[in-house]
Amino acid sequence: MTTTAGTRSQQKDTNGNQYANSDTTSSFVGFANLPNQVHRKIAKRGFEFTLMVVGENGLGKATLINSLFLTDLYPERHMPTAQEKIRQSVKIEASTVEIEERGVKVRLTVVDTPGYGDSINTTDCYKPILNYIDNQFERYLNDESGLNRRNISDNRVHCLFYFISPFTRGLKPLDIECMKELHHKVNIVPIIAKSDALTPDELIQMKKTILEQIRDHNIQIYQIPDCDSDEDEEFKEQNRQLKNAVPFAVISSTQTLEVKGKKIRGRMYPWGLVEVENSDHCDFIKLRTMLITHMQDLQEVTHEIHYENYRSEKLQPKNKQLRTNEIDADEQQKKLIKEKDDELRRMQDMLAKMQGQLAEKQQLVTP
Repeated sequence: MTTTAGTRSQQKDTNGNQYANSDTTSSFVGFANLPNQVHRKIAKRGFEFTLMVVGENGLGKATLINSLFLTDLYPERHMPTAQEKIRQSVKIEASTVEIEERGVKVRLTVVDTPGYGDSINTTDCYKPILNYIDNQFERYLNDESGLNRRNISDNRVHCLFYFISPFTRGLKPLDIECMKELHHKVNIVPIIAKSDALTPDELIQMKKTILEQIRDHNIQIYQIPDCDSDEDEEFKEQNRQLKNAVPFAVISSTQTLEVKGKKIRGRMYPWGLVEVENSDHCDFIKLRTMLITHMQDLQEVTHEIHYENYRSEKLQPKNKQLRTNEIDADEQQKKLIKEKDDELRRMQDMLAKMQGQLAEKQQLVTP
């Protein structure tokens, strides 16, 4: 007997006697509730996300990160002198902070690269960055191959903000070389730093020039995924604006100013105020929206493409060695079989010879 939710039903046996009372739930629970279950489980466990920032000193990398996540990841930052920069090499500094918002926890790791592009000789200055990314892949691969696979800590770099100077009007040879070496390893998001140094027309031209250089040098930057057909129009429009904003032109500031009774984060100049969170002034809001909206996609691309490529390259020599060992074993086995066959043939020849000699002796003895 079928009953509706919230009712009480009485069931009878074949003799018509009542044998059970059943209470149905007060609200229907179906497959549509599965996304909520997944959300609660993920929110309870929390997210792990690693963001790397690469760019020359003085482009506002630390300020942008502090502005994005409203936290101070660099409380005691040492600024190198000009003399120190001459001898300085690229360092890797990782800072981790746990952020919680409305019950959702994010374990954010920001990897900075002080010293990048500061020395006189910038040849191969990308190598420490490349080694760090590969080391995290290697660490994850070892953990994945180990016994404790359920509690793997994901420290792989999921996104890389590459800061471009606004004073070069495009990519420098160092920028092109670095991105070409890294684009197969990590999701690169190009960022024009301190974009308030450019006029609107200059900024439009610079974005166009950078995209042309990226295309001409076959650099693969992170592609914002297309919307599904069933998404609402507002989300589709937001996604279209995010795609058109690449490379993101940002202005960052941790200074809060009060204008007409309203607190605004921005920079005050003699000619006026530049607002960080004003889409008419820069792409800061769009960058933050892209990072939060597509955080899961950045993780999936890292795992399914960049990590799998590394994993296949790493395991290929091992598989090749196994195949070589198998071939060597087959050759050795064939060699042993041939030696046994040769030995058996020699014994058969000796036996036939001995039988022939024995037959000749018997003929001589017989009268």
